[in-house]
Amino acid sequence: MLLDIDDCQLVLVDYQARLMPALSGGEGALQRALFLGEVARRLGVPVFGTEQNPDKLGPNDAAVRALCQRTYPKVHFNACHSDLISGLRPPAKAGGNARSLPKHLQKPAAPVPGRNTVVLAGCEAHVCLLQTALGLLENEFDVWVVTDACASRRERDRDAAFDRLAGNGVELVTSEMVAFEWLESCEHPDFREILPLIK
Repeated sequence: MLLDIDDCQLVLVDYQARLMPALSGGEGALQRALFLGEVARRLGVPVFGTEQNPDKLGPNDAAVRALCQRTYPKVHFNACHSDLISGLRPPAKAGGNARSLPKHLQKPAAPVPGRNTVVLAGCEAHVCLLQTALGLLENEFDVWVVTDACASRRERDRDAAFDRLAGNGVELVTSEMVAFEWLESCEHPDFREILPLIK
């Protein structure tokens, strides 16, 4: 099964500038997240971010923040307890003249075209990323975690997170896998624009 660009949204979890230096491979994970966010932006894939307790830990890296359409602050490790879900799956809008008619005569709500695949990357892999991925699964999203854009303080914690995620049905991919699956072909109109980012 390959990623379908029209069904994808990208969520970048807690790339907070104060946190990154403490993580094993943090700088590399940040660079892969920036690559992924830029590819998503250029190809029209919605990009969202989260920040864990930003009053205490500070904001996301400025370049990550700039790529996100919206950044959701949170205090729960699972970002699904923030407003993230409503951003990923906006509520249906009521049909016309809803206020003037009794409920049984109102037009049904118009279905909102959904993007049900969440491409997820972030820190720390074994805490906020893991809990958010499992929360997204519970909310019936397909979840793909970008392993080279994830980090934890200890590599063993990161690897344990990947094992657990795979065991729960999360697809594990790399940032280049995502980029090439979104492009599908070297004939994609944006291929030449994206290629320098890959090289």
